[in-house]
Amino acid sequence: MGIFVNPGNVAFQVALNSEIYVDKTGLLNYTNRVMDTTSKFICNSRPRRFGKSITADMLTAYYGRGCDSKAMFSDLEIGKSAEFQRHLNQYDVIHLDIQWCLEPAGGAKRVLAYIAEQTIKELREYYPQGLPETIASLPESLSRINAATGKKFIVIIDEWDVLIRDEAADKQIQEEYINFLRGLFKGTEPTKYIQLAYLTGILPIKKVKTQSALNNFDEFTMLDAKIFADYIGFTESEVSELCQKYEVDFDEVKHWYDGYLLEQYQVYNPKAVVELMIWNKFQSYWSDTGTYEAIVPLINMDFDGLKTAIIEMLSGNSAEIDPTTFQNDMVNFTCRDDVLTCLIHLGYLGYDQDTHSAFVPNEEIRQELVKAVKRKKWNEFLTFQQESSELLDATLDMDADTVARSIEKIHNEYASAIQYNNENSLSSILSIGYLSTMRYYFKPIREFPAGRSFADFVYLPKPEYSRDYPALVVELKWNHNAQTAIRQIKNRQYPEAVANYTDNILLVGISYDKKQKTHNCVIEKYSEK
Repeated sequence: MGIFVNPGNVAFQVALNSEIYVDKTGLLNYTNRVMDTTSKFICNSRPRRFGKSITADMLTAYYGRGCDSKAMFSDLEIGKSAEFQRHLNQYDVIHLDIQWCLEPAGGAKRVLAYIAEQTIKELREYYPQGLPETIASLPESLSRINAATGKKFIVIIDEWDVLIRDEAADKQIQEEYINFLRGLFKGTEPTKYIQLAYLTGILPIKKVKTQSALNNFDEFTMLDAKIFADYIGFTESEVSELCQKYEVDFDEVKHWYDGYLLEQYQVYNPKAVVELMIWNKFQSYWSDTGTYEAIVPLINMDFDGLKTAIIEMLSGNSAEIDPTTFQNDMVNFTCRDDVLTCLIHLGYLGYDQDTHSAFVPNEEIRQELVKAVKRKKWNEFLTFQQESSELLDATLDMDADTVARSIEKIHNEYASAIQYNNENSLSSILSIGYLSTMRYYFKPIREFPAGRSFADFVYLPKPEYSRDYPALVVELKWNHNAQTAIRQIKNRQYPEAVANYTDNILLVGISYDKKQKTHNCVIEKYSEK
């Protein structure tokens, strides 16, 4: 066994040895099916700590010859497949971890040369007759071996995008790397010697203008996961089973770590879930990345209205985006949507394919975003947060006049002239105005089914704050008075549904007069009588 060629199954065995291992070997049914077809080129991109490396190790352990992995897989999902033994340990696997290669190579400029030298050296041990000493190109080496022996290779590249992300400013390294990948995977010769290619990293394959630099690859991303949706990351049913086993409150886990919407699956970050189960402590287990630092200047410049969009998402709203212009690198940002799309790939935002919108997926990420903007001294956010806290305090004190003035101030500052006289605008303004509730309350529920209709907004306090913070039932009225909103809350019995959760409820009616451009507010404490 070598470092890169047929490295064996030890790495995957470490995953199996762990206290928590969730079986994702069903993915192998797909790779078995597409092997040696036009769909054999796969790129799977996910945020950090989503299980990408374990998947790469799994593929290596299953396919790589020179080791016996039958006992590893027999009791897992792939072991039930009729194709299980047909492909088990039958292929030469080249497994490259680009991140790991940086150190032994002596830096990014030497990585490609190091990979070629080491891999070719190892290949000569397997194919001494088919690989002359004069050959120094890895693609040519694979082509020569294939021509001489008919052998095909499975090539797995983990952290494929490290050079794209970390060497974003070095165009020469970027171009050399893309050319290396093209030589390895594109064209007639790679079609002959590649049995299966699997790339995994954070970013999708870099675009050249509007087209992927490796357009023969099928891509599975945070924007469009397709069949990989439930194989990278933990699904809701998998997390539910773990919660039962470790006696952890599933609803609380869902609030903290759920929210990534991939196809029909709610997907959780495996790292966070595993840490929670082992330590039984609800907190952020997010890992900061240097990649995030690259977009901080764009946020600080309020790139194309980016700050407002982030504030809206932190308050529970979503932001409609067009992800198609993003070049899948850390340099070519042309608009706000490019930055938001990058944040989706990094895992800081979720994405809804149906509405083409981005959102903050869960409490863990919300806290990380808040910490990030604080660290970067985003003064506008800190000021807004203070104003929002004052609005919440005024609401809890039942100071209706102060609430009305605060809402009016936010409406004037954050709503564009075009959208100002718009009922949806008022709803959005209310959401961002109550941004500070996110510390004590769950994400606001819009159009809450209650009584005989739907309440505009309902804020339910988190369990740890339910004794001290009342639930808020909020109704908005356009060109009506605030008292009308309160009457609707009562007449349609909105509080009765909330009372199942807590009997400490404030009724908040807010109105907006289009002609006068003024806001009014009425606040009452709910009484069952």
